[in-house]
Amino acid sequence: MSAPDRSDGASGLEYAELEERLRFRFRDRVLLRTALTHRSHTPQAGLQNETLEFLGDAVIGLVVAELLVRRWPGATEGQLSRRRAALVNAETLATKAGDLELGPRILLGRGEEKTGGREKRSILAGAFEAVLGAAFLDGGFDAARAAVAHLFERDVDAELGLDGGEYKTRLQELTQRLFRAAPEYTIRNVSGPDHARDFASEVSIQGRVLGSGSGQSKKVAEQAAAREALTALHTEAQGTDALGGGADGDGDSEGPERA
Repeated sequence: MSAPDRSDGASGLEYAELEERLRFRFRDRVLLRTALTHRSHTPQAGLQNETLEFLGDAVIGLVVAELLVRRWPGATEGQLSRRRAALVNAETLATKAGDLELGPRILLGRGEEKTGGREKRSILAGAFEAVLGAAFLDGGFDAARAAVAHLFERDVDAELGLDGGEYKTRLQELTQRLFRAAPEYTIRNVSGPDHARDFASEVSIQGRVLGSGSGQSKKVAEQAAAREALTALHTEAQGTDALGGGADGDGDSEGPERA
């Protein structure tokens, strides 16, 4: 079977599949089409997704903040801010776009199409935000909140289960200082159905595997692997001053107890 023509966007069936993944059904699918239209395809404001991307960014940030506060009422402001930043960023949103299979549905100009635009993190993250912005305009805040909660609730739990902050950032800073090299992450396995995937990740530095981890998203699995790598490096350097404090010391009080 030949690949579907993407010049005019997704078909009604493909929109229905996307709506099922979102758990939100659009009354106005023109809004959804606009959310999936990149400026390289249609530069005219209002007919491409930049405005919806702006709105969706605000909706996602607010709902994720609410989920964090409700789930972890004992967290400090610093802890909550770091968790939100770990969840609402281009990398995570692009992964979420991949889970929704937005890439094949995005309308792109020929230049972006030729240069792999469907796999570019910024385009995927922008389309994801735009789709949620469109859901807000189409169904109101409660409907958009339900969609965001469906997409992020498990990640909120998993991210906060990793007490101690952004392990990938901390590992990168440490390995640059110690080895003048960046850690490399590899997804070794993906299992489970679409709505409950389990990712297994490894992290290596200069070809040496230092940690592994798993989680319900690529981001969570890589964070878990980074945490294990930090612990391994600190264990090796125990008794020296090379690395400073322990892997879980982030300058905050102890992580919040789960409500």
